[in-house]
Amino acid sequence: MSFANLLSVTSTSRAEQPARVVVVGGGISGLSAAAALKQHAPDLEVTVLEAAPAIGGKLALGEVAGISVDVGAEAMLNRRPEATGLARRAGLAESLVHPAATSANVWSRNEMRPMPRTLMGVPTDARALAESGIVSKAGLARAALDAVLPATRIGEQDVSVGWLIEERFGREVVDRLVEPLLGGVYAGHAREISARAAVPQVVALLERDRSMLRAAAAATSATSDVPVFAGLVGGLGRLPAAVVDSAGFDVRTSATVRDLARRSGGGWNLVVGSTRDAEVVEADAVVLATPARPTARLLSDVAPDAALELARVEYASMAIITFAFRRRDFPGTNGSGFLVPPVDGRTVKAATYSFAKWDWVSEAGHGALDGEDVLVMRCSVGRHREERTLQADDAELAEVALADLSAAVGLSVRPVDWHVQRWGGALPQYAVGHLDRVAQVRATVAKQPGLAVCGAAYDGLGIPACIASADLAVTQVLDALAERRPER
Repeated sequence: MSFANLLSVTSTSRAEQPARVVVVGGGISGLSAAAALKQHAPDLEVTVLEAAPAIGGKLALGEVAGISVDVGAEAMLNRRPEATGLARRAGLAESLVHPAATSANVWSRNEMRPMPRTLMGVPTDARALAESGIVSKAGLARAALDAVLPATRIGEQDVSVGWLIEERFGREVVDRLVEPLLGGVYAGHAREISARAAVPQVVALLERDRSMLRAAAAATSATSDVPVFAGLVGGLGRLPAAVVDSAGFDVRTSATVRDLARRSGGGWNLVVGSTRDAEVVEADAVVLATPARPTARLLSDVAPDAALELARVEYASMAIITFAFRRRDFPGTNGSGFLVPPVDGRTVKAATYSFAKWDWVSEAGHGALDGEDVLVMRCSVGRHREERTLQADDAELAEVALADLSAAVGLSVRPVDWHVQRWGGALPQYAVGHLDRVAQVRATVAKQPGLAVCGAAYDGLGIPACIASADLAVTQVLDALAERRPER
């Protein structure tokens, strides 16, 4: 039977049954949407359909040298309440921790240099910037013009992060501070990423002071005592299962949703499964918590204008290489790791000393190798449109990362174990004009009652932003169900 015929099938009326909401996608956005639905409307029948064999998306655990660690996201923003709040509601309050080491370095021009305090790459202290050695004397002279240049005004227009900061501080600050920071978050390029979508706090500085440095210094001083990040003992990869266990909704894995159509009389039909063994799942409302392109495919018939906009969102691929070393063999380091400016042509874009950043990782390594202490760290590789690096096999990727580590910190030993986790097409790129695109998508989808979208493609890549996106979708769905209730 064709998908079109399957979608036309009507089954037993659900009029006397609890309303059913299907969430497509079992990453943190979809899981938090399902949990919020059950929290606000316990009588709802909520089902999550996940195409992969396991839930969690980019929150995942892996094993290296017998130690379970995060091989995806390993920290969440602590200065927003959504992620830590979800962890508490999922019963993980006692597992919430903050990094033990927070200072980072920049491996720039073949030397390890301390990262000066910044607001997403905007310097907050001219002296610290100069003392770091990251920027040359000529670059410092150009950056100093920020104090005397006329105020930068962009009105309502959107510009790239790179353009905005280069206007104030010059090219070198962008190349050696902004690019490595954004590379770690978006795996993208500063001169292509939307300032309003990716760093609205930087855009807001334009209204506070003519000097962006002075405005950034004032903005960061108010929150300096609040930890920026939080994690979980045992890894953020614990969060997805905890959300499911605590919230009481159903999850189906290896359940690919292939088509979506409005059901006659209201509600939705979803075609789930392979072409040979497809089934129709009925729902009164649907939340699409999938990446932009799968969402575009599902919206192609019901909201074609939204589908066209989402299909234009590009994604970056990357990989996390986790290493375990004997403690006695590893060279001395400081801080939580280092970032790498892409202008230097290295393969590794960032390294995290997990053993220094998280006490629980250090403790897990005590005596882990026949009584010897083990240190666990990780490197990330891959940027937008630079997928050629990722075409190497796992062993080759590990060797390239080890070569960069050798040059960066003097590493001269082999790891006792390693693990490569690939994240193909994992990070959406917020191109200039992204906010307008998202507004158009949501306005179009809103014309279809009982349908909403959420995820990293809309309001931010971080876990709190994904949860906030899910909360917005839940509000839309519950409002639509409330409007339908009198008719049922």
